[in-house]
Amino acid sequence: MSEILCSGLVRIFATDGVEVQALQGLDLRLEAGELVAVVGASGSGKSTLLGILSGHDTPTGGSAVVAGTDLLAMSRRERVRYQRHAVGFVWQQTSRNLLPYLTAAQNVRLVLELARSPRGGREARVTELLDLLGVADLADRLPAAMSGGQQQRVAIAVAVANRPRVLLADEPTGELDEATSAEVLEALRSVNAATGVTTLIVTHDPTVSEHVARTVQIRDGRTATEVLRRTETDAAGVERHVAEEFAVLDRVGRLQLPTDFVAALDLRDRVRLALEPDHVQVRPDTTEEGDR
Repeated sequence: MSEILCSGLVRIFATDGVEVQALQGLDLRLEAGELVAVVGASGSGKSTLLGILSGHDTPTGGSAVVAGTDLLAMSRRERVRYQRHAVGFVWQQTSRNLLPYLTAAQNVRLVLELARSPRGGREARVTELLDLLGVADLADRLPAAMSGGQQQRVAIAVAVANRPRVLLADEPTGELDEATSAEVLEALRSVNAATGVTTLIVTHDPTVSEHVARTVQIRDGRTATEVLRRTETDAAGVERHVAEEFAVLDRVGRLQLPTDFVAALDLRDRVRLALEPDHVQVRPDTTEEGDR
């Protein structure tokens, strides 16, 4: 079973009588253990998606199942249990992830105490996570005495302390410089590899693609394209990195053509389709305006 499965997800916000569709039938699937980045421009719907997956928001329509939990059917008590045990979360703002009056070790330990994990294993778990994130030397340091990147790595330790099945990160490098961003993204990749936690990173940072094998782009409230990356070894033993971009086809056959394709061929209003033996051809409509 997929760890994250969204089908036809819709989210409508109403303000002063005006309705805004943040998500317009979005489909998304992540298998267990995957590390995926969701990218998109401001207003594309990616933050709305993360709010729903984290249990902080409720969709207007469609379906969303995360770690075996139907997010549209949760009671208030089930929502608390879901957020405490099934999903971990890392905010963009470093100040939101950690309690300022607790040390790094105490922040991680607090999560274990609130979840009532076995007392005997708490200290070992704290040490294990801080070591995994490369911040063991900061165990007794308050957040104010850490750099932004160090705070985010401790925040990741806090987010996975209860061994959630899914880890969500909302613009985790948004307040960091390029070098520090790379360190945090590598930390997320290390945690994903070491623990197997399914990890979804929402970001507008284009450099995140260098750290994940799969990038999903959201445009106008729908998944538009996916880029899959892999490493191949040729006959001479030389490794090369391969990236392929795919358009996402939804349940009723709709897809969004990449913006540069549309611009290059000046596609607009309507296009001509032709079914070939092994592909579908899309061409501009050359009908004269007077013939329409």
